[in-house]
Amino acid sequence: MNSPHSPSQLSTANPETHAAPVVLRADAGGIATVTLNRPAQFNAISGELLDALQSTLDAIAKDPAVRVVVIAGAGRAFCAGHDLKEMMGNRTEAFVGGLFRRCCDMMLTIARLPQPVIARAHGIATAAGCQLVAACDLAVAASDCRFAASGINFGLFCATPLVPLARNVPRKRAFEMAFTGEFIDAQTARDWGLVNRIAEPADLDAEILRLAASLMEKPADVVAAGKAFFYAQIEQTVADAYRNAATHITCNMLGDAAQEGVNAFIEKRTPAWRTTQGGRTNSGS
Repeated sequence: MNSPHSPSQLSTANPETHAAPVVLRADAGGIATVTLNRPAQFNAISGELLDALQSTLDAIAKDPAVRVVVIAGAGRAFCAGHDLKEMMGNRTEAFVGGLFRRCCDMMLTIARLPQPVIARAHGIATAAGCQLVAACDLAVAASDCRFAASGINFGLFCATPLVPLARNVPRKRAFEMAFTGEFIDAQTARDWGLVNRIAEPADLDAEILRLAASLMEKPADVVAAGKAFFYAQIEQTVADAYRNAATHITCNMLGDAAQEGVNAFIEKRTPAWRTTQGGRTNSGS
């Protein structure tokens, strides 16, 4: 996603280019765009890229100026999965196991961020790249983008990608993707629930901005608390989810944001969200 701001170089130098960082961050208008920057490798997730992405997300989590996060890929693809060449050169439990555990932690970080995270998918999103799309809260895909849990084609079952994938698409669809390794197109990905919206490649950024703008119209604290509750209730029984939902919405209703929002609705006016230090809105939830 293009930004008028210069990207921050928040990673170590990429040895393949001798200069370019493997992760870029550019902030503009409350949106932090985080770009995987290994275009020659179709943004395959190396250990260096994984660590840089984790540190970037950790910094964003503490930044109250950021209202929405967009994860993108430089070059012709979103992400082609893990860097298999790197793993084949380090086939030890310490390296490979550590890499996968760190990747799982990074995916969980996305869910735990207070800000909504949008995947900007183009080209291909395969294996861990497909996992990254599924792990994001929302996804917008270019109409020519393709997705696959392709590891099984190389004798490597996509166990970790299957975790968010099976929580996005119906069970038999997830099984089909994981056990055939076949690609699906953007339209199928939307029909199955992997992505929210599709846009022509030239209109991809504009569509993401429209979605981000809608999110940023809402009070930030209500969004953050709601996101945390959304993921918590998914893993609970229906009875527990309802019990916690009643507590959540009670706190929300008694807070300042709901007071302002409901009064504005009754009075047929636009809400004037009250802000606290750092620009976060006060929701009371």
